[in-house]
Amino acid sequence: MLVRAHLPGYRWFHVFRTAAVRMGVYVGVCLTLVFTAWLVIANRAPFLERFALERDIAAAAILCFLAAIPVFRFLRFPGHLLASSLIGWLIFSLSYRVLCLVYHGLSNRLSTFHVFVLGAVVYMILTTLCWVVATIWRAREAHASHPNHHAS
Repeated sequence: MLVRAHLPGYRWFHVFRTAAVRMGVYVGVCLTLVFTAWLVIANRAPFLERFALERDIAAAAILCFLAAIPVFRFLRFPGHLLASSLIGWLIFSLSYRVLCLVYHGLSNRLSTFHVFVLGAVVYMILTTLCWVVATIWRAREAHASHPNHHAS
């Protein structure tokens, strides 16, 4: 008896086989959901106005935590880190653009391009730092694995 390895619609999702792409999509969707909930609560719940500072701090902390997930996941793989983080941030930036159409005052602070560039620059700096640390780590491991090398 033959067993199908994949479900019938599986070939449409062949892009999601790599962990970096999956993580980027998950993080982008989560960032979008949290930011959308933050905007809806801030604009449609006037009875929570007295907790505005706490609400904003909590939402920003959740967004920072979610944005840091690819960094923690791919700390030793800078290429995967860059791909995952940029995919997630691109999804978030595109949803920010859609939200700018609904909330007109949102684009007065930061445009969609500025949001994307701010996130991409932060992720590229973190990726570069991870790459430098990984390179130093590998060099030290390679040097320590040769017993004939003596410290000078």
